[in-house]
Amino acid sequence: MSSLVELKKSLRAEALGRRDGLDPQWRIEASLRIAEAGAALEIAPGETVSGFWPIRSEVDVRPLMFSLAERGARLALPAILDGETIVFRELVRGAPLVDMGFGTAGPGPDATVLEPDLMLVPLAAFDMRGHRIGYGGGYYDRAIDRLRAAGRAPRLVGVAFDCQQVERVPDEPHDIVLSQVLTESGLRTLGHGL
Repeated sequence: MSSLVELKKSLRAEALGRRDGLDPQWRIEASLRIAEAGAALEIAPGETVSGFWPIRSEVDVRPLMFSLAERGARLALPAILDGETIVFRELVRGAPLVDMGFGTAGPGPDATVLEPDLMLVPLAAFDMRGHRIGYGGGYYDRAIDRLRAAGRAPRLVGVAFDCQQVERVPDEPHDIVLSQVLTESGLRTLGHGL
């Protein structure tokens, strides 16, 4: 088991190193291309889309989120409640944002908690089978498990730069698999059979 943990740690560090090495101006332009490619995402008016506030060298998904809002989506951002549980609070234009820790911001405790229909999932690395490596805390895995246990089945779309793709993420039976990934090259459908 420790070798699997070490392999994931190594793949995470390598992918994040490549992402960190991208020119900041290029990252801005690539984030805008990702927002444009997000037009291919199917979203019905009134559906809830959870995004994330970008940290460090992550894709800035805010242009994509606001584009989806213009198409009628309700927006939500994650909030960590007890050190390990994520809920998704509604992001409303003009409402104040509060520090959420980890260098991120989000709606405060008075915001409505929503259950996402589509989740834009941050990640450190991904493969074309739909497996991902997160940042190591398991927050999204637990949140998705909780939603599924409540009878919800949100569509899971990873958002990353192409340089974060790896040949193969070592997988475990409990892993959450992404259905699609959105990068500066466009929206790609992922699958188990690869």
